[in-house]
Amino acid sequence: MDAKARNCLLQHREALERDIKTSYIMDRMINDGVLTVSEEEKVKNEPTQQQRAALLIKMILKKDNYSYISFYNALIHEGYKDLAALLHSGIPVISSSNGGKDSVGGITSYVKTVLCEGGVPQRPVVFVTRKELVNAIRQNLFKLNGEPGWVVIYGMAGCGKSVLAAEAVRDHFFLDGCFPGGVHWVSIGKQDKSGLLMKLQNLCTRLDQDESFSQRLPLNIEEAKDRLRILMLHKHPRSLLILDDIWDPWVLKAFDNQCQILLTTRDKSVTDSVMGPKYVVSVESGLGKEKGLEILSLFVSMKKADLPEQAHSIIKECKGSPLVVSLIGALLRDFPNRWDYYLRQLQNKQFKRIRKSSSYDYEALDEAMSISVEMLREDIKDYYTDLSILQKDVKVPTKVLCILWDMETEEVEDILQEFVNKSLLFCDRNGKSFCYYLHDLQVDFLIEKNRNQLQDLHKKIITQFQKHYQPHTLSPDQEDCMYWYNFLAYHMASANMHKELCALMFSLDWIKAKTELVGPAHLIHEFVEYRHILDEKDCAVCENFQEFLSLNGHLLGRQPFPNIVQLGLCEPETSEVYQQAKLQAKQEVDHGVLYLEWINKKNIKNLSRLVVRPHTDAVYHACFSEDGQRIASCGVDKTLQVFKAETGEKLLEIKAHEDEVLCCAFSTDDRFIATCSVDKKVKIWNSMTGELVHIYDEHSEQVNCCHFTNNSHYLLLATASSDCFLKLWDLNQKECRNTMFGHTNSVNHCRFSPDDKLLASCSADGTLKLWDVKSANERKSINVKQFFLNSEEPQEDMEVIVKCCSWSPDGARIMVAAKNKIFLWNMDSCLKVADCRGHLSWVHCVMFSPDGSSFLTSSDDQTIRLWETKKVCKNSAIVLKQEIDVVFQENEVMVLAVDNIKRLQLINGKTGQIDYLTEAQVSCCCLSPHLQYIAFGGEDGAIEILELLNNRIFQSRIGHKKTVQHIQFTDDGKTLISSSDDSSIQVWNWQSEEYVFLQAHQETVKDFKLLKNSKLLSWSFDGTVKVWSIITGRIEKDFVCHQDTVLSCDISPDATKFSSTSADKTAKIWNVSNGELLHLCAPISVEEGAATHGGWVTDLCFSPDSKMLVSAGGYLKWWNVVTGESSQTFYTNGTCLKKIYVSPDFKTYVTVDNLGILYILQMLE
Repeated sequence: MDAKARNCLLQHREALERDIKTSYIMDRMINDGVLTVSEEEKVKNEPTQQQRAALLIKMILKKDNYSYISFYNALIHEGYKDLAALLHSGIPVISSSNGGKDSVGGITSYVKTVLCEGGVPQRPVVFVTRKELVNAIRQNLFKLNGEPGWVVIYGMAGCGKSVLAAEAVRDHFFLDGCFPGGVHWVSIGKQDKSGLLMKLQNLCTRLDQDESFSQRLPLNIEEAKDRLRILMLHKHPRSLLILDDIWDPWVLKAFDNQCQILLTTRDKSVTDSVMGPKYVVSVESGLGKEKGLEILSLFVSMKKADLPEQAHSIIKECKGSPLVVSLIGALLRDFPNRWDYYLRQLQNKQFKRIRKSSSYDYEALDEAMSISVEMLREDIKDYYTDLSILQKDVKVPTKVLCILWDMETEEVEDILQEFVNKSLLFCDRNGKSFCYYLHDLQVDFLIEKNRNQLQDLHKKIITQFQKHYQPHTLSPDQEDCMYWYNFLAYHMASANMHKELCALMFSLDWIKAKTELVGPAHLIHEFVEYRHILDEKDCAVCENFQEFLSLNGHLLGRQPFPNIVQLGLCEPETSEVYQQAKLQAKQEVDHGVLYLEWINKKNIKNLSRLVVRPHTDAVYHACFSEDGQRIASCGVDKTLQVFKAETGEKLLEIKAHEDEVLCCAFSTDDRFIATCSVDKKVKIWNSMTGELVHIYDEHSEQVNCCHFTNNSHYLLLATASSDCFLKLWDLNQKECRNTMFGHTNSVNHCRFSPDDKLLASCSADGTLKLWDVKSANERKSINVKQFFLNSEEPQEDMEVIVKCCSWSPDGARIMVAAKNKIFLWNMDSCLKVADCRGHLSWVHCVMFSPDGSSFLTSSDDQTIRLWETKKVCKNSAIVLKQEIDVVFQENEVMVLAVDNIKRLQLINGKTGQIDYLTEAQVSCCCLSPHLQYIAFGGEDGAIEILELLNNRIFQSRIGHKKTVQHIQFTDDGKTLISSSDDSSIQVWNWQSEEYVFLQAHQETVKDFKLLKNSKLLSWSFDGTVKVWSIITGRIEKDFVCHQDTVLSCDISPDATKFSSTSADKTAKIWNVSNGELLHLCAPISVEEGAATHGGWVTDLCFSPDSKMLVSAGGYLKWWNVVTGESSQTFYTNGTCLKKIYVSPDFKTYVTVDNLGILYILQMLE
């Protein structure tokens, strides 16, 4: 130990011995490899805290500089910052290159653990340090100083960027000092949006292994970006994210969320589109001569000085590529006398260039790869050819290749190790097993070399898979299962096995198995990717499955995983999904599984009218012409498309910009179409001929939106940009008229009001702003976050990005897109009046038609959907309130309901026939048992009875003092019982005008239930459940069941058990005689309650045999009373179910959700 460090420790020895507790400090020092377990035991054996501290410091004084630094770091981590400050001046300076506590390159067990957990690749078989570059990377990472920013390792393919990135973090004190939160490696490569989403999902899963932040995978890139931001901020602060092999700038936007990032790329301009400080480390195109010779010397186990003269020429021919030098070195290790032969091969260009259209220009690599493959033993050459079907940046478990080659694990690993030894393949240890992968250059080489065999090679892997597995029987505990779920469809499509692909994709079993493991996003992408193949069999079937995934994607990504057969039974009866589900359900019902048919579902219609796919990639925007006859659209493929609104027939296709086209807009007179792009330009086109009219180039960042005024006499164009500004343009001028300042983040969208007086703008800062067009001043700012209170995220972390808005023609409503949903808002009241789902991925654009009768939406799923406003908007349709009553008569189900225009409706549940009875301001209603009378309670406490035959009305003289919450006839119809917010229950014999009042609850009576023998069960906000005699008005039993409001109760038919549910999100089953708790149906914390019941449990009902229980909450759930386990879940379109009505035989169920949708469900038999 340095004298300075030693003196500092001695100087402050007393203070340290007096204050520190050694236990946790020693744990950290053991992890750092500077203290042994036996030394820890000696310290622990000391009798007092001070003696333990004294012995530990005595041991440290005998150790080296690393021990001092480890002790100093442990003090900081364990909260002894004041003591650590005393030691700060004595910290010794250590060169990171001179090791650590290990003999292996200075790597401690701490480093090995952190890098292994973070997925950082291992060192190559033969490794040569490049200290200057590694130090340059570390110095730039150190410059970040814990703040968000980017360090870019830039260089051509094969120059060793990935090895350098891994090496930069392979140091104990650098990691502990700069990135104590860990390192997380992600191999990116060339990706489309689906591939990137999979990478993000895998990263989020890795960062949130205990699922403490969310129980489902993010369903789109925007959601994944949000999740990653929260995880890095709260769960992994001060950690480093390494993104290997970035090709495209748009990929980085998904990671642009306040992280510290190290990335490798061959294009240093990729970071131009992201925020924060950026530092670039340029890697020279190849190794220097000395480094190249060093690699060769390690391969052939010779001193550098002893290498033959040919070695210098070989390095020259390899053009400095570490990969090429390694390939030649591996050959020379096996054949040390062939220096002349391999040099001649390289010089004579014996092996002609194979990759004519490769992304890389590497002749030397082709030569070296060709030589290496030729030199393989004849019996293993074909195995290397088989690797041509592997995708870039995919690590393949050994088990996959065991299946492909029909071999034992050991045999496969022996073959693959030969490839690794020859630098033809790379290996990574994953726990106990190995994963193998190819460098991008090697994949390119193999694909070009074996192009004519690729289809047969893909067919081979499918054939081998089918010999060993049934697709849906793959188990998550198999090391190869993730590979098959992710790439089975890819191999089938590449093998041209269309029949097999259709059978796979149109299988509910496969959808269940895959979505349960990896969520629905990748499957949705495959339906889009292979649509041309799937449509060959039956485009209607393909549409059925896409719609099914679309409407249920939010459920298929959650835990616990829903029963997919039950979800399928909710599809239209003509759907292939429904038919498969019905078939499976019938088979499983025979084995005691519970399933439910939604018998009135035909009343719920598909809302979108036209679906078109004019683009080859994501559609960012679509808009109507003013006459409503044409639609223009644009997107990732850089084109502007114009087609007929009625039929989808294409009219124009223009290559509009040099980069993605983000928005397009028709002028009011339909003469012009404006487009704007990532290339920062705004262009004006002739809408009939496609001729370019104007180019505007004043924004400093990408232009996200453009929109014309509604008045053609004075035509203005508004544009919104990521530079946080809005600009107004006069088409008669070359420069912009006004610039509007105020947003603090990218402005995503803008729209003129119908009278052109206001301009609305949406931003990533979470606000909707209204601007005065004449003065360009800000008029109003609305915080949109309040409208997203149902988000799964903690409110303080929620980032609300308003993507898009559109005014209705009368200016009374505004439509907003956020994530994969569309919301319609009333501008006066700011109340949401509609919510529609249908897209498979996030929505970029929403727009009303000129007359407001329909609207367009466009999405990442490559579709544009046309919706009818009157079908979507709740206020323009008659919908039910949740106050209903149901009577079951023989095979009939009669529903009494109140609609949104205050009418009482009598609905025949089986036929759908509706009788409209009367208008009334009611809070609850009920039917008499024989359908002779209806009763309803009012918000003013009044109670009335209506005789259906002659419309006579009877009114209670006394009534309640506050709102009537629940009302019910006795079985003979002569007595009406009501409960109210005034804490009382009224028993009214309405024919004799006799009253009994039940008064004992301390707070509002939530509800009650009539029992046999003139008994009544009531429950209240006071947490109690009471049993009454309705004849005497006395309490017979009194139970204290919950700490919070009791929401619902039921007694089993045999009167031995009763159940209670509460605002604490639990359901409990009790013994009636002694009040003992028999079962807790949700044995979880309140925070997790939403996962079991979807929120508060509001109603319950026992089956006649007391063996089953149904509960209502966020959705409907059936329970086995004996075991307390869930038997089935039915997910309604809306949530917040108030009540469940059950037939006497426990086979029919009725409820209404908060969207006003009526559900009549029948148990499948």
